[in-house]
Amino acid sequence: MKERATVLCVRDNRVLLVARLRSRWALPGGRIRRGEAPHEAALRELAEETTLTATELTYLFQFSGFNTLHYVFFADVAYESVAQASNEITRCKWFPPVKIGTLSASVPTRGIVELFLGRVVAAEHGGLQQMSEQVE
Repeated sequence: MKERATVLCVRDNRVLLVARLRSRWALPGGRIRRGEAPHEAALRELAEETTLTATELTYLFQFSGFNTLHYVFFADVAYESVAQASNEITRCKWFPPVKIGTLSASVPTRGIVELFLGRVVAAEHGGLQQMSEQVE
């Protein structure tokens, strides 16, 4: 099974998604390199794909996709920082969580966002409590 570091960024009750040319929307992230820790891969991929630098990174949970194990992290980024598509990414945009279900998004992306909203928001990030309340 492949291993991937996946990053959730939330700002103003919106989740950051990225996409390659002619591809589905997905959470930032990518494969973990040999000798690289999952959190190192998460920081690297976030910077490579969006030019954002995490001010804090919190491990959330593992999510099993079809053939990929996702190590999911929550990244705090400076509010004034701007996400810009970089590297192989051609688009990045902040979406309200309720909109993600209507997008052409990857199955793991939908599952990870749903799990995050359902279990993690209230327990780990009280400041994001409003987000889960708006979705319900």
